[in-house]
Amino acid sequence: MENNNIAVGLDIGTTKIVAMIGRKNDYGKMEILGIGKSKSLGVHRGVVNNITQTIQSIQQAVQDAESSSGMKISDVIVGIAGQHIRSLQHSDYITRTNSDEVIDEEDIDRLCNQVHKLVMLPGEEIIHVLPQDFKVDGQAEIKEPIGMYGGRLEANFHVVVGQVSSIRNIGRCVKSAGLELSGITLEPLASANAVLSQEEKEAGVALIDIGGGTTDLAIFKDGIIRHTAVIPFGGNVITEDIKEGCSIIEKQAELLKIKFGSAWPGENKDNEIVSIPGLRGREPKEITLKNLSKIIHARVVEIVEQVYLEIKNYGHEEQKKKLIAGIVLTGGGSQLRHLKQLTEYITGMDTRVGYPNEHLAGDSDSETTSPMYATAVGLVMNSLESKERNLQLKRSMGAEDTSEQELETTDAQGAEISEENDTPKERKRFFDKWAEKFKEFLDNAE
Repeated sequence: MENNNIAVGLDIGTTKIVAMIGRKNDYGKMEILGIGKSKSLGVHRGVVNNITQTIQSIQQAVQDAESSSGMKISDVIVGIAGQHIRSLQHSDYITRTNSDEVIDEEDIDRLCNQVHKLVMLPGEEIIHVLPQDFKVDGQAEIKEPIGMYGGRLEANFHVVVGQVSSIRNIGRCVKSAGLELSGITLEPLASANAVLSQEEKEAGVALIDIGGGTTDLAIFKDGIIRHTAVIPFGGNVITEDIKEGCSIIEKQAELLKIKFGSAWPGENKDNEIVSIPGLRGREPKEITLKNLSKIIHARVVEIVEQVYLEIKNYGHEEQKKKLIAGIVLTGGGSQLRHLKQLTEYITGMDTRVGYPNEHLAGDSDSETTSPMYATAVGLVMNSLESKERNLQLKRSMGAEDTSEQELETTDAQGAEISEENDTPKERKRFFDKWAEKFKEFLDNAE
């Protein structure tokens, strides 16, 4: 798997684990070569709670992907999410010793490293430090301060924080499944890459990824990520409610939700009934679809209201922060009937369901363009993009025997190299550095 054009994304979710192999075709679109899916055992609300079962599920998904593509998988890019992820806004500044020199990459690095020293709660670690806008000597709203003169460099940061142990457990599972960890990405960011257009990110948009165990939220405005949150409810809670409310087993509840479920109770007539076979010779149960949709509606309203609260916390009601593009729903839970209408009704914001087909080659299987694969598609896209960037860097260096250190400096000066990234080059690199440190930690912890 040394091929630079091929990447593998591993989406470790609460209900399913997906391994997806993809490559860029001649037209710059992504072609899916193979996909493997297994039932996720041992993950609860995005957090691993049974290492052995998770390893088995990962191996199963990887084997399926290998047999459907005829390739051998050795390294993967993994998405991290889960209820332990939270974000905060932070402002910080540095005073430059020599204001006669222009601001360079090192100054921004120094400012970001200062944010990394923030004191977190015990067991938490800063994963992402994303600069949003800069101030130079009090001059505000500067997107790119490199090359400017100034003595005091200030910035507003979006800081993403996660539980160290949870992230390490995921890394341990991947390594124990016999795979190399080629990178780590925050799942809401991966999903956003797959289903949002650049125009939407500029105008202001909230991406709601409804998974099995959690609902992830990512808010973009002016092309920059402004807010992330993880709500510890997802599709599984709805299934649980149906199971309890109708006194049936989980498997039947899940089937009922998928086949007949609706988030809008008004559309079902009172005489619409579905019959469910009883257990082991017992009488079949009859459930009215109206009751079913009432149960679903109550829980979905709760989830959407929680998400809307986060959108309001970000400041959507202020004119300057208004999300013009509204809401994009994705993830497996977004396929629930009438969810779009209910979301529009509760929030009063334009809503659409996000499919990851925009970046996929035209002949893609209809199954892979489903919203439930948005994160996996986004992970593969991220991996392909970073491989392409590294390749361009090496080409621009012109020599293969360049040392690691020289590569770093080129990376710093070559901030313009990556064309289609929604954030400037150095913003990606902070997370890459963290991922490098994390991989080093895993290697040492054998």
